[in-house]
Amino acid sequence: MKIDESMKLDSQLCFPLYAAARKITGLYTPYLKPLGITYTQYIMFLVLWEKDGITVGELCKRLRLDTGTVTPMLKNTEKQGLIKRTRSADDERVVVISLTEDGKALYKKAKSIPEKIGSCVKLGKEEAVELYKVLYKLLEE
Repeated sequence: MKIDESMKLDSQLCFPLYAAARKITGLYTPYLKPLGITYTQYIMFLVLWEKDGITVGELCKRLRLDTGTVTPMLKNTEKQGLIKRTRSADDERVVVISLTEDGKALYKKAKSIPEKIGSCVKLGKEEAVELYKVLYKLLEE
């Protein structure tokens, strides 16, 4: 069957983005597994370590994920004793996510991960900065 060039896998911008994202997130597994967390939990912790006590809505916005993805992760993370979910005193429809002492302590264990991952990615500093800029340009709304 003859197909248009635009319908070939190698012509799709989405494919190398998808494959690169999977490759990069996979690099985290050996570092996150001993901590007992997933990559999605890791990025959630990055947000919470930066600003503890945020709403589920704020967390979803920062992670660019929907509540259907985030809520099960929050439930599991709460069962692990790393976060707590509480209703807002101002509006009980709003759920606030806060770190427990164990969640705060995880920071010290995870602190070396960015450097370890950086050493696994075969990009120079300038290339990495440029890629970062291009990817965030794609994410602009």
